Amino acid sequence: MYTLISENDDFIVIDKNQGVDFHTSADSESLINYVREKEKKKNLFPVHRLDRMTSGLILFAKSKEAASGLSLLFQDRKIEKYYLALSDKKPKKSQGLISGDMERGRRGAWKLLRTKDNPAQTRFFSKSCGGGLRLFILKPLTGKTHQLRVALKSIGSPALGDPLYYRGESNKYDRGYLHSYALRFDYLSTSYCFVSVPDKGILFNEERFVSALENFKEPWLLKWPGSA
Repeated sequence: MYTLISENDDFIVIDKNQGVDFHTSADSESLINYVREKEKKKNLFPVHRLDRMTSGLILFAKSKEAASGLSLLFQDRKIEKYYLALSDKKPKKSQGLISGDMERGRRGAWKLLRTKDNPAQTRFFSKSCGGGLRLFILKPLTGKTHQLRVALKSIGSPALGDPLYYRGESNKYDRGYLHSYALRFDYLSTSYCFVSVPDKGILFNEERFVSALENFKEPWLLKWPGSA
């Protein structure tokens, strides 16, 4: 279900596999319970989540105090989050800020609205990998349900293998191509930076993806669209 990336007195960082449910489902034990059992830590507290199709980095706090502190950092947008996605559809724009309110639609899907009363906000860059494949790096400023998947669909480039938002034969891909790539933050006077290069998935192992990713090796140094 996961790989352990790092651990200290306050939290652990794991790399979640694609296709793993965060919560208990009809065919799967919940990720948090599985990690508690495998790491022999009854007191683990989730401070953010990834949905089933998304792989990559997740933080778990090891105490209620740490959970409160880390949750506050997420709430105050003091934890930088970076994601990778692959699409075979050209976006309406190659970089920018995607902003809008979100509304639940059909079949569990969400849609982006033109209104901005409480908007989901996502900055992004994209880079051609060749052969019709495009790599996206995304920096969400908010944490709405399905935010990145809806943002990609709104610019015409849904993530490959996304069962809700990719129009076409999404099941012909070996996974959903969305990955939690990096986390960067300060906590208790210590700076942390975690990076997970995806290695599960046919397209994530192709040379064209590896080559394009060189442009985003240190995403916190990019001049993000919409930044001051």
